[in-house]
Amino acid sequence: MSDHRFSSVPTEEEPGCCHLSRKVKVCLCVLLCVLLCVLVAVAVVVGVLMWPRATPPRAWNGTGSTPHFSEIVLGRCFTYTQLLRPELGHADCGQIGKAFTNAFLSKDPCHSSEQDYQLLLKLTSQTIPCHSSVFWSKSTQLAHLYTRVRQDMFTLEDTLIGYIADGLNWCGDAGSYEMNYQSCPHWRKDCINNPVSVFWDTVSKRFAENACGEVQVVLNGSVSNTFDKNSTFGRVEIHNLHPGKVSVLKAWVMHDIGGVYRPIKFLQCVKSPEDSSCRK
Repeated sequence: MSDHRFSSVPTEEEPGCCHLSRKVKVCLCVLLCVLLCVLVAVAVVVGVLMWPRATPPRAWNGTGSTPHFSEIVLGRCFTYTQLLRPELGHADCGQIGKAFTNAFLSKDPCHSSEQDYQLLLKLTSQTIPCHSSVFWSKSTQLAHLYTRVRQDMFTLEDTLIGYIADGLNWCGDAGSYEMNYQSCPHWRKDCINNPVSVFWDTVSKRFAENACGEVQVVLNGSVSNTFDKNSTFGRVEIHNLHPGKVSVLKAWVMHDIGGVYRPIKFLQCVKSPEDSSCRK
């Protein structure tokens, strides 16, 4: 067989579709980058302009939310569970604070409900011993002086949930995830179903439902309506005391003498109720 050798035949190089110098290519790349940046900037501006703006919260007739509300709630929770009542040291204060704010944020402040606070009630569940519940009406200072001396006795404000919320104010707005620090609904001028009023009615109901044994109530005998059916005690608590659990309801009707209470003797008698001078 003959030996055949093949050699490559040089062909003419085909020209590319376009010949651009390196300098032109660099310029085109820069131009494209600039155009891309301009398009992104325009898209951002258009997006901001078209994004729905948050409307300012409605103005109400009541005081706005307490400044640093969340921090105060968290601090009080730790103080109560770690110092005052360490038997509740297992309570999750972080979850309690979150449940509290979630109960009213992003909601219409005139349509609060008992259901809004159910998780908070669950997280702050606390057993109050029988014969230890103290209610009050128009006598808050005296009632709390009493439980301050008798630390085995509890008003609602001496429980975890009451201690956390005592003296605070709060509300949100249906169109915002923020608290309204400017104003909140007034229970009389705006609406009764506001977050604060509903909260106290809800926790007062639970406090009364859990009372057992001998129950005490401190009333102000120096006002015309000593028992006010429109007060929290007269409207909520007394109706939720269970006759099968509460054996005695003892009312302390306190009168002003010379325009002021006689707190020293009262507190002495709290410590030594069997003393003969306390029976006069």
